[in-house]
Amino acid sequence: MLQLTDAEKRDIVRYIEEGKELPEKYRFLLFENKRQVELLWNGKSDEVTNVVLPFQVIEQVDEPRSEKPMTMQEDLFDFSGRQIKGWTNKLIWGDNKYILSSLKNGPMRDEIEENGGIKLIYIDPPFDVGADFTMNIDIGNNTFKKEPNVLEQLAYRDTWGLGRDSFLSMLFERVKLFHDVLNEDGSIVIHCDFRFNHNIKAMLNEIFGIDNFINEIIWYYPDKFPSKSKVLQRNYDILLHFAKNKKRYNSNEILIKKDKPTKRALRKRVGGKTVDVRDENGDKIWVTYDEKKLDNVWRIPRTIQNPIYPTQKPNKLIENLIKMTTNKNDLVCDFFAGSGVLAEVSERMGRKWICSDIGKFSINTTRKRILSVQREKKKDSEDYRAFEILNLGKYQKQHFISDGKSIRDENRKEIEKKKEKEFEKLILNAFGAESVQGFTTFHGKKSFRMVSIGPINQPLSRLHVEEVIKECLKNQITKVDVLGFEYEMGLFPTIQEEARNKGIDLAYKQIPNEIFDKRAVEKGEVVFHDVAYIEIKPIVKGRMLSVELVDFCVFYNQDNVRSLEQSLKNNSSKIIVDNGQVVKVSKDKIGIVKKEQLTKKWEDWIDYWSVDYDFESKQEILRVEKKDGSGGYEEKWTGDYVFENEWQSFRTKENRKLDLVSAEKEINKSTIKLAVKVIDIFGNDTMKIVEVNI
Repeated sequence: MLQLTDAEKRDIVRYIEEGKELPEKYRFLLFENKRQVELLWNGKSDEVTNVVLPFQVIEQVDEPRSEKPMTMQEDLFDFSGRQIKGWTNKLIWGDNKYILSSLKNGPMRDEIEENGGIKLIYIDPPFDVGADFTMNIDIGNNTFKKEPNVLEQLAYRDTWGLGRDSFLSMLFERVKLFHDVLNEDGSIVIHCDFRFNHNIKAMLNEIFGIDNFINEIIWYYPDKFPSKSKVLQRNYDILLHFAKNKKRYNSNEILIKKDKPTKRALRKRVGGKTVDVRDENGDKIWVTYDEKKLDNVWRIPRTIQNPIYPTQKPNKLIENLIKMTTNKNDLVCDFFAGSGVLAEVSERMGRKWICSDIGKFSINTTRKRILSVQREKKKDSEDYRAFEILNLGKYQKQHFISDGKSIRDENRKEIEKKKEKEFEKLILNAFGAESVQGFTTFHGKKSFRMVSIGPINQPLSRLHVEEVIKECLKNQITKVDVLGFEYEMGLFPTIQEEARNKGIDLAYKQIPNEIFDKRAVEKGEVVFHDVAYIEIKPIVKGRMLSVELVDFCVFYNQDNVRSLEQSLKNNSSKIIVDNGQVVKVSKDKIGIVKKEQLTKKWEDWIDYWSVDYDFESKQEILRVEKKDGSGGYEEKWTGDYVFENEWQSFRTKENRKLDLVSAEKEINKSTIKLAVKVIDIFGNDTMKIVEVNI
């Protein structure tokens, strides 16, 4: 029962009527709160996303696979060390908030629990306000700075739009979800620096409980380049370690080499006292120790040879965490995967893993790291697990409007609808199309082609394109352009072929980031470029099939040559992308402009390509909730197929060579569909499917 005086009640009513905030004292008078200490910030909310979105398996990676047919065996691994059944590691592209919510509430949770549950979550969140998804990409001897795409910009805005407050709100919701998905004997480690250490520790105390605090690990790196700052050099980061249940969490002792061996007298407990152990002559027995138990200060250099990401952490750091908290075959997770260090170390140490990231560049980088480990393991005759790449796909727009949370503002939907209309008008104007009314998926018309605009806050999905095709058939429309900022991985080939078979000319157009630059729109400098184009040549010799990559075209733009010529300072240069070519624009000391094309050949755009020799051999199956209300799940074929990655060639920091002809594969069918996937230097994927007669 509230213990309020009449005066306090009148004050509360007056504050509410005047639309003013209540003084802090009323928070404790009005609301019972057992927490004695709590971290507060503007916008803090206990609401947590609870939507369940289906995981769409778009690629299965079994490399390095034999090119000849193999006899399936009953063991977990075949004679080459390749996994043939059991848990498949998972690399997921998407917003980790929705991934975590779907893991917590969806059918994949059963699979996770059948494999022992999640034993460790490690994250290294973007606690640097400057970490805005800008990436440095090697082009020959030059480095190009790739600007973030719209989805990455939105993720950055959601994380840092309100500075510290929005970062804490982003992390708070995810930490609550981490707690929910962790196994009872699992633990979490969050990597942070001096700016957020105290905030994050208070947050973990609140969610996990102060009694479940395990360690504050100091990662000391002596090799940091000294600065001229007036403060003492900061040569450390903090790793905060909490258990879900301190009484049950897994803890392994780690021994490390001492700098110098030490001698100590051997001692033992006798009658409740510790005494020296002596030999038959009564002399003390001395023991030399060259190892010691790992403490909470880890001296590990931070310098990494050829780092992929600027914030990449050394493998040794992650090795210690995994050794300390897990055993072989345990499941570990990283939901801010970045360059994929945790996935690589887990693969090397025989742990199962789930990793996710919102950036396609991260997904491709992690894929290549795991493939490199698998190749090493095959060479050394060691076992290795398959892994799959998943979209958080086939979701509908309303999921992202409500977030699965309660809507407190009655006007929220109206405000969002108004903003959406303004956004559509902006894009149609830049595309040179006129608005149309009376359609569900069509927003405009340009010449004889209808125009459909995908969402701004999520990838354009197959579901959206399926709705476009339905409306085309309903209204006898044969030509349509679909505009999107970001496309679901693996979207293009099958559904475009379906549309073509139904008499629909379906074209995809990429909406450029410059759409939000009013001056660029007014000058007509905004270019809606086509998605990438692949040309391949199947090579058939008897029953053996290989494929040659013949051509690859992209049509990207980043920055504008004409604008750059005016804004570039004398004696400086900048690398841009102009209509699918990487160009270095330089201005000498007297203002003369020089342009050098850095992408000399079409293959310069390719970072990775792979082959599925029999594309329609594996159906994509989703586990969906039964419609009878029983609460169980059933398997349902989506109509799509999983790309089975059977051969690939890719560039690394150390090896820039790319093979353009695949290995041969023996085919035992008369007709197959050959699929080729190409990933460009920005991490974007494109597929091509052709029918081949053997």
